Amino acid sequence: MVNVTELRPGNYFVEEGNLYQVLDILLNKTAMRKMVAKLKVKNIRTGAVTEISRNSGYPIETVKIDKKKMQYLYDSGDFLVFMNQTTYEQLELPKDRLEWESHFLRGDEEVDVTSYGDEVLGVLLPAKVVLKVVETEPAVRGDTVNKAMKEATLETGLKVRVPLFIEQGEEVYVRTDNGNYDGRAN
Repeated sequence: MVNVTELRPGNYFVEEGNLYQVLDILLNKTAMRKMVAKLKVKNIRTGAVTEISRNSGYPIETVKIDKKKMQYLYDSGDFLVFMNQTTYEQLELPKDRLEWESHFLRGDEEVDVTSYGDEVLGVLLPAKVVLKVVETEPAVRGDTVNKAMKEATLETGLKVRVPLFIEQGEEVYVRTDNGNYDGRAN
């Protein structure tokens, strides 16, 4: 147990049966009142982001989240299949729980699978991934006003807006936090 004011972004804690990750913390001390910690937290199981306020001295039970390097193998329809590289143990995670993450997973890619005790929580993606453009319109000459962009479909089915000079078959960097184009990979 730690004091709520000792939490930092990235810490995990359990409160009322819910597992939270601290995204941001603001400590506010005014006049004769106790210090108040305003926490912006993400519920790991539901993905909901909320704000919680607690007075200084409030005890919080911090927990450790385990991360295992696993290789993404394939999509079996309802499940995404991962394999531990050392033990060859395979793990199936429901596709509906990894809907966003599945847009950035290519076969044979290594990712961190997070768990708390025996419960598998999800997949941690790198900040950027390289994906191949499988479909996009050709650029229209003279259409270059204010960062002209066009729609492109990537190999995982994700649709992103890319600059006009990107052509079909090229690889691009895509940010995993918002799904935006982040540069040419070549």
